Amino acid sequence: MQFVAKTIGPVRTGDVFLGLYADADIASVRAADLLIVPGGHRRGIAATIPDRDVQDWLSAIDAGSRWTTSVCTGSLILAASGVLAGRSASTHWRAKSALARYGVDYSAKCVTIDGKYVTSAGVSAGLDMGLYLCGAIAGRKIVEAIQLSMQYDPQPPFHTGDPERAATTERVALVENVLRQ
Repeated sequence: MQFVAKTIGPVRTGDVFLGLYADADIASVRAADLLIVPGGHRRGIAATIPDRDVQDWLSAIDAGSRWTTSVCTGSLILAASGVLAGRSASTHWRAKSALARYGVDYSAKCVTIDGKYVTSAGVSAGLDMGLYLCGAIAGRKIVEAIQLSMQYDPQPPFHTGDPERAATTERVALVENVLRQ
């Protein structure tokens, strides 16, 4: 497993809140069985989408991957590379209209599976996507043991995770004005 970025070394998230270390650069990685594209803050997404080096690399890796996947707004990066054209994909609900710019149909599902493409909606949906992939790769007995080891049994204290049911004007304003600055 490798964390790959445009260059080796420290990489800050789009909101500069978190720093990660890239083990490899896109020039040195020519193949992947499983490609996972993370989402992130709008500034990071806006900087990555027009980057031709990244987009060309994603297209090349996708050509030989067994699975091409994304978490949250990572689907916008995949969509910009062209690999999701004509397909359905999940993304964060606030970014759903952006998928259409790339010929991708928005899916409101937590996890959308379209052939070898697996996309998840928000950050927590990435756990569901990961469990799906583990099951597809290693089988049900293994993924059930993994889920047990994680003690993953979602029981949120509030039922406001579904934007179709819970995106009130006040909540959306809080997301837009406070949480995503």
